[in-house]
Amino acid sequence: MINYPTIDPVAISLGPLQVHWYGLMYVVGFVAAWWLGCRRASRLGLNNDDIGDLLFYCAIGVVAGGRLGYALFYGLGQWSADILWIFRVWDGGMSFHGGLLGVLLAAWIFARRKKLAFLTLTDFIAPLVPIGLGAGRIGNFINHELPGRLTSLPWGMPFPGMGPEPRHPSALYEALLEGAVLFAILWWVSAKPTARGFLSGLFLVCYGVFRFMVEFVRLPDAHIGFIAFDWVTMGMLLTLPMIALGLIIIAWSRSQPVDVQMPSTNG
Repeated sequence: MINYPTIDPVAISLGPLQVHWYGLMYVVGFVAAWWLGCRRASRLGLNNDDIGDLLFYCAIGVVAGGRLGYALFYGLGQWSADILWIFRVWDGGMSFHGGLLGVLLAAWIFARRKKLAFLTLTDFIAPLVPIGLGAGRIGNFINHELPGRLTSLPWGMPFPGMGPEPRHPSALYEALLEGAVLFAILWWVSAKPTARGFLSGLFLVCYGVFRFMVEFVRLPDAHIGFIAFDWVTMGMLLTLPMIALGLIIIAWSRSQPVDVQMPSTNG
């Protein structure tokens, strides 16, 4: 058994001003996405300023959509009890599925502005996302969120406030799979031009499969529990449509032309 590391969720405290690690993880994700996006901006005929605008749109979408999605899917009771709770983003509580919908709306608006095909833009965005996802899960871990189920594996950890029994570090599993592994897959596949929609579908399928797998060792939210059969969780329920949609998009992409991208030496 490994001891759960003691890390203060507040990274910097200057009087009344507190900067939380959870918030810093979002900064890491956006900075990484901006840097990677600038390396490939010429593929869509964009410049660094355009990438900055795109990230600004997506930042609003992921924060607003992620928080609203969490409130609707997981924290409706908490929101009803404290109407201002939804604005305290630094306390944690973000839904990937809500954030995804927010990003897709932001991408649709940006694509219309730049006269780009929507799936061409989402194919461009897909490889930029995983680093932020991985960083966010590390933020969950520091915030003592997403406890795992009991385990006898040697890397099990006693979760703060939940007794001495070792549990799966499920947030770290997600950081590895949704962050490092997903990034490696998408960045490698996107090194060469692909059929329109393929990367978007691949992102949905891979994320969905990884999330579905981790749900088997992640403890469901106490106020929700299992949705059905004593093993189906809300995360699984929300992830299955992602996998199905991803497979449909991949199949559809086989009839689409390969997006002609401008040459880039920074690939």
